[in-house]
Amino acid sequence: MSKANVLYLSYDGLTDPLGQSQVLPYLCGLADEYSITVVTFDKPDQYEKKKNELEAICRQYDIRWISLTYRRQPPVVSTVWALMKLRRLADRLHREKKIDIVHCRSYLTALVGLGLKHTQGVKFIFDMRGFWADERVEGGLWNRNNPVFNAIYRFFKQKEKVFLTEADHTISLTENARREILSWNLNPAPITVIPTCVDMTLFDPAKLTETQKREKRSALGIAPGDFVLLYLGSWGTWYMTNDMLAFFTALKAQKSNAKFLIITQDKIDLHQYPHREDVIMRPAARPEVPLYIGLSDAAIFFILPSFSKKASSATKMGEIMAMNVPVITNPGWGDAESIIRKAGGYLADGPFPFESLAPVQSRDYCEQYLSLKQGVLTYKSVYKKLL
Repeated sequence: MSKANVLYLSYDGLTDPLGQSQVLPYLCGLADEYSITVVTFDKPDQYEKKKNELEAICRQYDIRWISLTYRRQPPVVSTVWALMKLRRLADRLHREKKIDIVHCRSYLTALVGLGLKHTQGVKFIFDMRGFWADERVEGGLWNRNNPVFNAIYRFFKQKEKVFLTEADHTISLTENARREILSWNLNPAPITVIPTCVDMTLFDPAKLTETQKREKRSALGIAPGDFVLLYLGSWGTWYMTNDMLAFFTALKAQKSNAKFLIITQDKIDLHQYPHREDVIMRPAARPEVPLYIGLSDAAIFFILPSFSKKASSATKMGEIMAMNVPVITNPGWGDAESIIRKAGGYLADGPFPFESLAPVQSRDYCEQYLSLKQGVLTYKSVYKKLL
């Protein structure tokens, strides 16, 4: 019996960190039951660095990967041109080998998926990833006082309703976003919640030895008795960096031997921060991240609470919890309160109990609700319903 054909469309690159952690692992898990073609828009420098490695993985799982070039300039026009090119490519791929399901990651590619549904009868999955148009406004990328950006925002808010009602299935990252959508005056397609998942094989504390952790701490200038607070990922935008630095200041008052380990690719200027000598900043490749988490005593990230962040699911949350390191975060975004309550960790929503900071056993929760294996099984159940 031949496999059903799935066309997966992503405006993010497969060579981007998100593509490597939140696109390719799922597709590898789905490839045993489905014939998958994935189309992504990749930045030229990232593509050159990563293409051989990712092509080898795609060959191993018999995934067809078509990479298109991502361009920023000129704004708006480059995006319109890219989507026209993607639509022509999708039509050609459907003629070559009839597509059964078009799986669209976020709003831009959903425009193409909806078109395939209307013209070719292809089953259309709207994998929304969040309230994208509101995220662009709240993040300062689209100023609604500018008539062009205001028109684009209104266009996508109207299309959002169309995607939600005309999709054959919608994927949401959070229960909070699902409840929000169900409160609108719509008749939406079925909505399944699949949070950003963690590769439990890579993020496994049992694979780290005490010697590895001790040697890495020593290389970073961290003494044996120091308390290490970790921050992992992009610095700024949605992340409340001043609040996190203030938290570390308060932690230093309680634990004078505390160190703040920031693992990021970003350049950060902390020359005015009074405890900058206790801040250690390093970039890290993905395979190195579990060790940095494993040598830490706790991890922190504060996300700006807003409407669009109801739909946010932080990849780092599952990765840290899978390593049994306590997460410290704020309420008001995604399903944070629910996850912390069930899995363990700390909500910074008042005076913080620094004295009670202790390891947690959150890996079992991750295995059940946030694991890549569980995410793939849920995607497979959605595909089967559509076929």
